[in-house]
Amino acid sequence: MRRPLVAGNWKMHGTRASVAELIKGLRHLALPAGIDVAVFPSCLHIAQVIAGLEGKAMAVGAQNCAVEPMQGALTGEVAPSQLADAGCRMVLVGHSERRQIMGERDEMISRKFAAAQSCGLVPVLCVGETLEQREAGKTIEVVGRQLGTVIEDLGVGAFASAIVAYEPVWAIGTGLTATPEQAQEVHAAIRAQLAAENGEVARKVRILYGGSVKAANAAELFRMPDIDGGLIGGASLNADEFGAICRAAGS
Repeated sequence: MRRPLVAGNWKMHGTRASVAELIKGLRHLALPAGIDVAVFPSCLHIAQVIAGLEGKAMAVGAQNCAVEPMQGALTGEVAPSQLADAGCRMVLVGHSERRQIMGERDEMISRKFAAAQSCGLVPVLCVGETLEQREAGKTIEVVGRQLGTVIEDLGVGAFASAIVAYEPVWAIGTGLTATPEQAQEVHAAIRAQLAAENGEVARKVRILYGGSVKAANAAELFRMPDIDGGLIGGASLNADEFGAICRAAGS
């Protein structure tokens, strides 16, 4: 049985004051047993969040990492080894905003995935299609290519210590959400692609859904057999809303 995970991606949000308020709200949450919870603050606030959530059963991760695992001359970047040293346990790689806005390609994302794992971090590989690609009937092809690059470069065994997050680009921050059936179709395809290489890895890997997940639609999404939780954007900035999504995952 896969243990559900609810992960909050805070994106480029937060001041020291607002993060302190959010931490206070998160500390008061009664989290259901049987689920994992993680938050991904901006790099500036990682230390504050790790200190603030000490003793609370929440992992802290980073939103991005460098392609090189160790410290070195790469101005403006943060090495996975530095993130691990700071207390991070996970890192997002390949988020659609990095792919679309920053121009990160599959090959670079595969390198970040490998660098993160080499430092003991769990990479959360984000995959997803644009509206144009969905309307052209290319969803499974696009997601399959994004996943396939990592399988080809690192082997399917790399997913034994990784997480996949399916985030349709057209549903991120738009208020649009894939129907539970649309999301399940892609999640099932991801698991089948992994199963073609290794059935045990495919059975155990957690695949999250992201894209305008809210307390109102979370339970319906999480009931789908191949959806193992959510990567939550805007709703994770409200502790009460995030708590309600965690409860949905726990039911």
